[in-house]
Amino acid sequence: MMKKITLALVFTAAFFISGFAQKNPMKEGDMAYSAQEYFTAIDWYKKAYIKEKKAEKKAKILFRTAESYRHIDELNEAITYYTKAIAAKYPDPISNFWIGDIKKEQKLYNEAITAFENYKKEVPSDKRAEDEIKSCELAQKWVDNPTRHKLENMGMINTKEQDYNPAFADKKNTTLYFTSTREGSTGAKADGTTGDLHSDIFETKLGKDGKWSTPTPLAEPINTPDNEGNAVVDRKGTFLIFSRCGEMKKKQLKCQLYVSKKQGPSWAAPELLPFDIDSFQFNQPALSPDGNTLYFASNMTGGKGRYDIWKSDFDKKGKNWGTPVNLGASVNTVGNEGYPYMHPDGKTLYFSSDAMLGLGGLDIYKITADKSGAFSGTAENLKYPMNSPHDDFGIIYDGTKDRGYLSSRREGGKGDDDIWSFYLPPLVFNASGVVTNAEDKTIIPNCPIIIKGSDGTLAQITSDKDGAYTIPLKPQVSYEIYTQTNKDLKTPTAKHGFFSSDDKGKFSTIDVMESTNFKKDFQLSPVPEGEIRFPAVQYELGKADLLPQSKDSLNFLFKTLTDNPTIIIELSAHTDSRGNAALNEKLSQARAQSCVDYLVSKGIPVERMKAQGYGKRKLKITDAQIGKAKTKEEKEALHQLNRRTVFKILSWDYIDPKAPKTAIPTYHPKVLNEEDADKIEDAPGGDK
Repeated sequence: MMKKITLALVFTAAFFISGFAQKNPMKEGDMAYSAQEYFTAIDWYKKAYIKEKKAEKKAKILFRTAESYRHIDELNEAITYYTKAIAAKYPDPISNFWIGDIKKEQKLYNEAITAFENYKKEVPSDKRAEDEIKSCELAQKWVDNPTRHKLENMGMINTKEQDYNPAFADKKNTTLYFTSTREGSTGAKADGTTGDLHSDIFETKLGKDGKWSTPTPLAEPINTPDNEGNAVVDRKGTFLIFSRCGEMKKKQLKCQLYVSKKQGPSWAAPELLPFDIDSFQFNQPALSPDGNTLYFASNMTGGKGRYDIWKSDFDKKGKNWGTPVNLGASVNTVGNEGYPYMHPDGKTLYFSSDAMLGLGGLDIYKITADKSGAFSGTAENLKYPMNSPHDDFGIIYDGTKDRGYLSSRREGGKGDDDIWSFYLPPLVFNASGVVTNAEDKTIIPNCPIIIKGSDGTLAQITSDKDGAYTIPLKPQVSYEIYTQTNKDLKTPTAKHGFFSSDDKGKFSTIDVMESTNFKKDFQLSPVPEGEIRFPAVQYELGKADLLPQSKDSLNFLFKTLTDNPTIIIELSAHTDSRGNAALNEKLSQARAQSCVDYLVSKGIPVERMKAQGYGKRKLKITDAQIGKAKTKEEKEALHQLNRRTVFKILSWDYIDPKAPKTAIPTYHPKVLNEEDADKIEDAPGGDK
């Protein structure tokens, strides 16, 4: 439902009413109602209701009053009178349908479903009730799961009156034409349909400061005391097509399409398009990008419903517009379709409908033409928030960018229909966290962090003075993020560097449809001075052969070497103080070599490890200390501390010969490409 021609797509002229007492209110009300002068009809019907005595006629008056309020978008009043009509036993059950329609527009989906079910009981053959129930269920789902589009009211050009149906009027998309019933329009009298002033076509220009200028009406011969609106200009700026609805006292007005050619800085006298017939309505023109196909809404014979979208091709030889062709059942329904718009891609048609599954009132849909140029399949609802429970229509796009303008009566506007800007913000992904010492939780600044992406990204960033880092990520990429060893990575509480964290961050932005900040903290273990113990390696008694359980211990060391790919170690084996020194030396060397051989078999380069047997030359516990133990068990435990396999870092400078010859670059990606940045910095409309 909408004021500008309701869903009937017509403008009507007001006629002066005087002498209520001297005329038949019922007759006058019916005449105004038939002429779609709903605002006028309400006054007459209220007079008629007071005078009428018959219950049947009073019920009819209540119903037509409700209908009139619905057509001028006084929805609460409409519900009141529909409810009264039902109570007065008005025979047409359609009142329940329209109550449901209004409740749906008010986002009262459960109440709307109840009303539609009541109507369905009365008229089970009407498929619309079931469709509307499905629409309510879908609407709630779409509102709960909105798309990422952002909308902003064009507060600088909107008024409390009707402002709608924008159209670009120049190649650079810096001039907008739109329709308005604001003060200053050429038609100074009130419209009998809406009670508003007659509509005119207004113009506003985008300044260098990014703000739209104060709108001004187009001069004659375009604007007249009649209703003008829904203008479209071809991309070359050579001609303008618009609708005009003339004065016809107490009769339903007929909107027709006119074309005006550019004449210097102004427009020439408009001429009626050849296919216009004054017995039908023609409105809401739109042009293909090349200007050779005209789309419009009409109730002419041969349509699918009340108002359909048609097209007319320009005959270059005859230099005129050809016979209109209906766009077919994929676009048109038994209801009302209008406000067509062909996207600059030349194949995607946008339009509004009140009969397809939607959120309420008019919703905006899109459908793509096939190779033959015909429209088939199912039109797609733009969902919430592009659509709302109120009327949404008259969409245009700023070139091929996912931004533009649309018209809506949604909440948050300045008054009646308003023009809103919209844009799709780019998806922004980041990985962030803090690097700390695993032992004392102190921060670690300047820690190198490596980023590897499935798109081939390989770069590094370092944590800041607070140990924090933030890495911009790209859409549709899988990432692995991990710390990198560095001999200079030292802190006051860890003077010998840190091992890399064995806990890698793995993120994917593939098919993620919301901007996301992935969190990943790293806790690094400080490198101790000297020997570094790891789980005990066990050998066969008196031999260098590894027992099966020892491989688990060496796998720990394997992971340490893998996570820290630049370190070179000495892997050393030690015996206790007992036995022959030469034999101990030989045994420990063999055991250290067994460990190295196992790690080489796992893929660790032999150049990264030095096997060293020390026998009993580097005891951790001296015989004197062992001698002080009180029991045999205590002494054996101390000997066990000397029988150990350990490692120490000899160097942090190993370079894998298979690695890229160039250093890993510092990560300085552009989070947004130029087009995405433009979406944010130059998002259209609104007060900035």
